Amino acid sequence: MISPAPAAPRRLADKALETTAENPWPVRLLSAKIAGYVDRMAPVWVEGQVVQLNRRPGASLAFLTLRDAVADMSLPVAVQPRVLGRVDVPLAEGAHVVVHAKPVFWPKRGTLQLEADELRPVGVGELLARIEQLKRVLAAEGLFDADRKRPLPFLPRRVGLVCGRESKAEHDVVVNARARWPALAFTVREVAVQGAAAVAEVSAAIAELDDDPDVDVIVVARGGGGVEDLLPFSNEALVRAAAACRTPLVSAIGHETDTPLLDLVADYRASTPTAAARRVVPDVAEERAALARARGRLRAALTGLTTAEQHRLDAVRSRPCLADPTTLVTRRAEDVARLRSAARQGFTWRTERAGAELTAVHGRLRALSPAATLARGYAVLRTRDQTVVRSSAEVVPGDRLEALLAAGRLGVEVRAAAPPDGPGGTAATGRAAGRPSPADLEH
Repeated sequence: MISPAPAAPRRLADKALETTAENPWPVRLLSAKIAGYVDRMAPVWVEGQVVQLNRRPGASLAFLTLRDAVADMSLPVAVQPRVLGRVDVPLAEGAHVVVHAKPVFWPKRGTLQLEADELRPVGVGELLARIEQLKRVLAAEGLFDADRKRPLPFLPRRVGLVCGRESKAEHDVVVNARARWPALAFTVREVAVQGAAAVAEVSAAIAELDDDPDVDVIVVARGGGGVEDLLPFSNEALVRAAAACRTPLVSAIGHETDTPLLDLVADYRASTPTAAARRVVPDVAEERAALARARGRLRAALTGLTTAEQHRLDAVRSRPCLADPTTLVTRRAEDVARLRSAARQGFTWRTERAGAELTAVHGRLRALSPAATLARGYAVLRTRDQTVVRSSAEVVPGDRLEALLAAGRLGVEVRAAAPPDGPGGTAATGRAAGRPSPADLEH
């Protein structure tokens, strides 16, 4: 029996873009290609923080883990003991270092590590210079502006506290705050406040407390330390996390002379955790004393107002019109009587005066009236058309006239008419004047 010929080996793709689901790369080939690509990389300077350092006596290599200062990333670093021996300051966990290393990829483990040939600690002066540069950048963005800072509540329902594990800062805040206001509630988040994990844990605790609707104010507290210990609180990621917090934030990091960037972005900066406790809550004894003083002032004001109004009421009640209500009517009645008497006197005087004037006018009128002349024996002759006869030339014998006397009237007939005596003279009325006698006149 003839066996079938073996199948020809599958031809693998030369490039990653040429791979398909039917023609994939095996893991060994991918690892080899990654190793070759990484091997072509030049050595690089890398900055980070030492979080783990393993030294074994007699071992040809020491291993440390280099962690990024902002992101949660790290890389293993292999370094020869002689390289560590050239470092001036003994290397410890938490130190900031700059490493000159060659990236190496181990295909069997599928891991990437750095092989360092030089290691330099970053000095405090350089770290502070970087913090100052970051401070200028954040200030230019307005993160430190006063108008961004929110006022702290007068009496928070609950205080969120971010502090170290079993730290004295937690004791100072809680004890002093509850000494001022015993009923105050706390939500405590114990985290790493120094070292490589401090930035991530403090930022996460701030975000968690910010999402709690019962927390009215957040206090980040640490009981001081050296410059290196406080570096996480000047980290850009932590400062931006604090700036994004919607809940009022109190920074109580370090002592009076320490000023990490978290102090500048926080809504209130306390010099110590104890000062933060005194700021976030009022003193119940002082508030009771202030309330008692306010009540005393209110009582005194009300008493003074009531007393003043009582004095005004007494003054009103003591007035004669209220002491004897009839006084007002009596006084007005007297005024009315006085006015009536004055009016009566004035009216009487005016009437008497007018009467006297009327009598005088009446006398003058009577003196000038034709009736007075008639009363002395004269008569007025009028024609039938009521024309007054003033001259004998106005009538002829036979005319009938009317004679008006002081008392009554007479009808007369003219028997004779004599002409007037001389120019402008008056007619004679007697026989001696040649006038007709009474016998000549007939009624």
